[in-house]
Parts: sequence; structure tokens; C-alpha cells
Amino acid sequence: MTVNTTLANFSDMAYATSVVIYIAAMLLYFGEFAFGRAASGTAEREAELVGAGASKSAEPAPNAVGHLPKTPKRPLSERLGGMAVALTVLGALVHASSLVFRGVATGRAPWGNMYEFGSAITLAAVIAWLIVLFRQTRATRRDSSPAQLRALGGFLFLPVVVLLFLSGTLLYAKAAPLQPALQSYWIVIHVSAAIISTGALLFAGVASLLYVIRCRYENNPLNMTKVGSRLPTSQALDRMAYRATVIIFPVWTFAIVAGAIWAEAAWGRFWGWDPKETCSFVAWVVYAAYLHARATAGFRGVRAAWLNVLGLAVMIFNLFFINIVIAGLHSYAGL
Repeated sequence: MTVNTTLANFSDMAYATSVVIYIAAMLLYFGEFAFGRAASGTAEREAELVGAGASKSAEPAPNAVGHLPKTPKRPLSERLGGMAVALTVLGALVHASSLVFRGVATGRAPWGNMYEFGSAITLAAVIAWLIVLFRQTRATRRDSSPAQLRALGGFLFLPVVVLLFLSGTLLYAKAAPLQPALQSYWIVIHVSAAIISTGALLFAGVASLLYVIRCRYENNPLNMTKVGSRLPTSQALDRMAYRATVIIFPVWTFAIVAGAIWAEAAWGRFWGWDPKETCSFVAWVVYAAYLHARATAGFRGVRAAWLNVLGLAVMIFNLFFINIVIAGLHSYAGL
């Protein structure tokens, strides 16, 4: 099948545009984080409750000329955060269009090489962040405010932008048909499950790393005050990391099982301890250990969080080193 070069060029332009939008959103997120108020635990929550009670019991009094007082202007940090979320949604739409253009241009699933796979998993991470953000914003949380959660976007977008930059430069591959070994309907089933789980686990790993930083601050407020004090409470970060991992772990399990079924159809065996298979299984064991440790009273906390961070490190190692450096049956980087 011939490649539609016009749509392929549109895909490349949309990709580059999404990277620029994500960088702007990241800077705005970090701006909100820098100018936002430090987390003060339950005292802030109690003040909000008192203020809410007062607002219900008394209506605002008009001024001397009979007009109600003007609504106070939103703080700079909140305005920066709102703009960051708007740019995130715009960037995700442009990013998704780049994958759609690439898929239509080649007539296949748009994740047949490392460039496309890196683009897809970062989009999955951004969508996971938006889902968590909107769910947390709509819900009433006792231990953190929506603004504090929103400011975490900068820490997520930093690895996202780095991965997109690497994928678009060092790992870039021109639009082309699939290699014969990948021409199977299993590429939609197996690889899409791997993309979704990798993107969500990227978010979970970042949340666990921030949890460790927040715990260091709570144990010693003089340590890393500027960063740790502005993060949501350790309970909120731990909950986000755990929920993301426990929800996506079955998807990662399914991805491994689907890969084994595809391997049997392609190579005549379900499992051959190929480097990619081995590293994927190691990641599965690490995440299973994290979920077990997180549910164990004597091991939960920082030690369990480090297991989640280790799982992310294994996934990144599997994504780059195994695919690029080590030769194996899964060497489809397109480089």
C-alpha cells in the first residue's frame, strides 16, 4: 500500500505543534506550582469549611451605593493553572490528530515503530492525567485542594516532553507500511493494551516519586521545603499512585498474555525468554510486588512507593534499551 505523503506531513506538523503546546502547558503548571500556596493540612480545610458555613448563613452586604461588592480576582496561580489545563486539552487533541493522520496515511495502526509507539504512550499518559484531574476537581477532598493536584501537571509533563522530543528526533521514522512480521490484527490488541498501560503507569510512577518527596518534607519540614510544602499531602499522592496502578495492572497483564498468544501464532511458541518478553515479565513482577506491599501493613508507605518507581524504571529500560540496544525478536524500532 502506498503512503499518503500529504497526510504524513500533516501528522508530523501536528506532532511538532503538540510538543510546543505541551511545553507551554508544562511551564504554566510549574508557574502555578511556584506561585501557589503551600499545603497546610487540615487547617486549610477547616478554614474552607468555616468560610463555607459563613457564606451560607449570611448574604454579602451591599455597599454605600447599593451595589454588591465585586468578586475578588482569582490568584495568579489559579489563572496559570486554568490556562495550563486548557492548553493540555488542546495539546491532547492536536497530539491525537497526529496519530490519526499517521494511521490514515499508512492504512494501519499508528504504532508500528518506536517513534509512533512513543507518541502513543505519551498521549495515553496525558489522557490519564486529564481523567485524574477532572475526577479530583469534581470530588471534594479532605487532604488536598484541586489547585495543588493541578500543579502536579508540570512534573508529569517533564518526562512526557522529554519522551516526545526523543521520539521525534532520535527515534523518528518516516511513514511506511508495517514490516511483514507485524502485519497481524494482534498489533491492535496487544500493542494498544501495552500503550494504555505504559502511559498510565508513567503517571503512577511520577505520583509515587512525588509521594516520596512529600514524605521527606512531612518527616522533616526543613528538608526540601519549597518543593515538598507545595505538594498535595502524602495520602493524596499515595492514593493516586495506587489507584492508577491497581486499575491498569490487569491491562498490563492482558498485554503480556496477548503478546504470548501472538508469539505462538507468529513463532510457534508462547514464551521464549526473548529480552523484551523477559523485561516485560520483570516489570509485571515489580508491579505485583508493589500492589502486594501497598496492601501489607508493615511494608506500605515509602518502601512500597519505591517499588512503583522501580517498576517505572524497568518500563523505561524496556522501552529504550531493550528495543534499541539489544537485538531480539522484538527489534522493530524502525531505526
